[in-house]
This record gives sequence, C-alpha cells and structure tokens, in this order.
Amino acid sequence: MELFSNLALGFSTASSFENLFFCLIGVLLGTLIGVLPGIGATATIAMLLPITFQLEPVSSLIMLAGIYYGAQYGGSTTAILINMPGESSSAVTAIDGYQMARKGKAGAALAIAALGSFFAGTVSTFLVAIFAPPLTEIALQFGAAEYFSLMVVGLVSSIALAHGSVVKALAMVALGLLLGLVGTDIYTGTPRFTLGIREYADGLNFVAVAVGVFGIAEILRNLESEKTRSVLMSKVSGLLPSREDFKAMIAPVLRGTVIGSVLGILPGGGAILAAFASYTVEKKVSKNPQEFGHGAVAGVAGPEAANNAGAQTSFIPLLTLGIPANPVMALMIGAMIIQGIVPGPNVATEQPALFWGIIASMWIGNLMLVVLNLPLIGLWVKLLTIPYYVLFPIIMAFCSIGVYSVNSNVYDLYSVAFFGLIGYVLAKLRCEPAPLLLGFVLGPLLEENLRRAMILSRGDPTTFVTRPISAALLFIAALVLVIVFLPSVKAKREAVFQEED
Repeated sequence: MELFSNLALGFSTASSFENLFFCLIGVLLGTLIGVLPGIGATATIAMLLPITFQLEPVSSLIMLAGIYYGAQYGGSTTAILINMPGESSSAVTAIDGYQMARKGKAGAALAIAALGSFFAGTVSTFLVAIFAPPLTEIALQFGAAEYFSLMVVGLVSSIALAHGSVVKALAMVALGLLLGLVGTDIYTGTPRFTLGIREYADGLNFVAVAVGVFGIAEILRNLESEKTRSVLMSKVSGLLPSREDFKAMIAPVLRGTVIGSVLGILPGGGAILAAFASYTVEKKVSKNPQEFGHGAVAGVAGPEAANNAGAQTSFIPLLTLGIPANPVMALMIGAMIIQGIVPGPNVATEQPALFWGIIASMWIGNLMLVVLNLPLIGLWVKLLTIPYYVLFPIIMAFCSIGVYSVNSNVYDLYSVAFFGLIGYVLAKLRCEPAPLLLGFVLGPLLEENLRRAMILSRGDPTTFVTRPISAALLFIAALVLVIVFLPSVKAKREAVFQEED
C-alpha cells in the first residue's frame, strides 16, 4: 500500500502543468539531439545545466531525465534512415535497421524501435519504483567507510566499462579526482591547486567543466570530420508493423528489457553495453542467425528495448545512493547540487515529492515519446539536412551565455574554453572522458568519506576491511579490476568497443 501511495504522490507531482510542460520539452529535446548525429545526450545536458538553475528542482530534473531517455528514442531514427547512430547505444540498431529501410520497411523498423523502447521503458521504470525504496533503506545504514568503498566500486566499474585502453581510463579517473581537489580544504580551510586565483577557492565550476569536456569538445571533433548525411527517403510510410513483425519482436523485446534492466545499473555505460549484449544474445538464440545484418527484426527490437531499459534503471543508483552509473547521471547529480539538494538516500525521505515525481515522470515521458515520435518522423527527417556549420556556432553561443549566467564569472568562460580544448585533445588521444567526469564528481565525496572514516576510526585504516559491507565492496572492486586485465576478457572487451566504433 505504501508503494501505491508513493506513486500517487509522484503522479500528482509529475502531472502538474509546469512539470508536464518541462517533461514534454525534455523528451522533445532528447529526441531532437538523438536525431542529430554528433551531439549526444551528455553534451546536451551539460549545455542545459545553467538553465536548470532558474527552474524548480523537480521540473529541472524531470526535463533532464526526459532528455536522456528521449535521446535513446531519437538515436534510432538516424540509425535506421541514414545508417548513422545519433546515440552510441543505437549503433547496433543501424546494422539491421538500415537494411530494413533499404528494403522499403523503414516505417516498420521505426515503429518496432519505438514500441520496443516504450515497453522496455515502462517495465524498467516499474522496476525503479519497486527496488529504489528498499535500496534507499539499506543505504541509510551506510557509514563513511561503506560510502568510500561504494565509490571505489563505481570508479573501478567506470574504468572497466570505458572505451579503449584500461590504463587510459585509469588515468582519466585519476585526472578527474585531481580536478575535484581544486578549491578549499574541507577541514583546514587551506586553498589547494587554485594557482592563486581567488575565483577557484570554491573549486572548479562543475557546469563549466562538463560543458567544456563534453559539449565544446564534441562540437570541435564533429566540425573536424563532418560527414555527408544522405537521408534514405524524404517521406516515411507504413508505420504499422505487420503481424509477422509483431510476432518476431515480442521475444527479443522481452529479453532486451531484462538485459537492459540489469546492465543499466552498472556504472560506466550500461545502456550501450546492454544494446550490444542484447544483439549478441538474439543472434545466438535465433533459428536463422544468417538474417542478422540483412534486416532482422530481432536485431532492431532487442537492442532498442535493451538501451531504453538500461537508460531507465541507471536512475536506481542515482536516486538511492547518490552514485552516478554513467556520465549523464553524474550531470544529474551536478544539477541536484546546483539546486541545493544533497544526492543520496535522504532524498527519498526528505523530499519524497521530488523522488517519486521523477519516477512517475518516466512513465509520462515514455508515453509522450511513443505518441509524438512516429507522427513527427517527417520533421525529424528534415532536421537531418541542417549542416553542422550552421547548427554548432548557435549551440556554442548559447553555451557561453548559459555558463556565464550561473555565477556571472568570466573565469567560468575561461574554464569552458580550456576544458573544451582538453576534451578535444583527449578525444584525439582516444581517451574516454566519461571516467574523468565521474572522478571529478565523486572525488570530493570520496575524499570526504575517506577522511571522515579515518577520523571516526582514529586513524586506523583497517576500518575499511573490518566492516563487512565495506570489505565486500572493496573485494568486488578488486575482483572487477583483476578480471578486466585477464587476457581473454581484455580481448573480448576490445572486440566489443571496436565493433561499436
């Protein structure tokens, strides 16, 4: 009964006119940036963080959440129509979706992707509603040692699931942790790594770092290698799948939902890995594996269900533990901090309307997406013709205005420019920026809980291994790190990310 009363509170919060409006704005923006290749949900949310400062906390988080899972919908449109995934998690969809479009079944492919995504999003949101409250209760029992160990697990997992070299991912985490140390020491009040600049006494601006590393760097990278986008067809028809297509998509959607719901919780990018895992599973269980790569319905339905389920369940560690499962969730934590909300299990008890309002908005947002996406296919197709050299300068101008408006501090603009160049260089060196952002967000929390645990134990470092939960979490972190360096696992990992690229 408590669950139903909490859901009633959530729907009453999410269904207010203001929150419905921002949910609609979020899913439309998410679909838009998913359709336009080269921007991505992470960069867009980073750019929009300054705007959320002017909104109510619930409205801003509902809008940002809508952008994230809306981008999963939009990414499939470009993957199917022009063989260019708008989102990384839609890369698998392009394999069979584009082939379906070439056979004249573009409308059916888009409908299968939308319906599979809607089902997976609905079910996985239900899982969030069921599992988030008990996990919150468990998290309330955590002390400083347990939180420190949990964050170590999160950082190690982000290393394991990052693109490319594990050593490079480890270096990115270390760099993020160092950037998080900039500012005033929380216990002694001594400035650290500020280079004598007074404006950095409170630390680097999270918005400026995020916009630079993800937004500006991504724009520079795409301007350098703009691709010619040729839309397969200007008008898409036949948006209703046939009876055979419906039969062929049911089992893959169910399996994809399960795979995505589980992998989405993992730190580092569960939605992307879920899509690839689903495609692999479908190919192995199929009676006709030779169809894959030539327009198999299961090759579209399974991955699309998996990446959307993964996008929804990645909110579980955010809402219950205050730990980001991927860069977008790290940005969500940044948005919460901007609004004066301390991420963690206390959100559910201290601000239940916000906690359950976000969960309820996911159902509403998924319904909006499936109702709006298919009728607006023609509009999305036209947007694909906008050249980057027109689109990106406008985005950069709005980014600069937004970042400056947060603190009216010119040093934030310098930070955006600097970290934009850093992000571009990292991209050229094939270093994944996601671990850097996770390290930057978790760094101050990691340090605070480490020092607090040491103070409570009077300087005894064994407190991390003598407390059962903390010891178990550290063991998991060590096990993950060892497994990643095993030759067989390393080879499979490189093969997956090479296929994605």
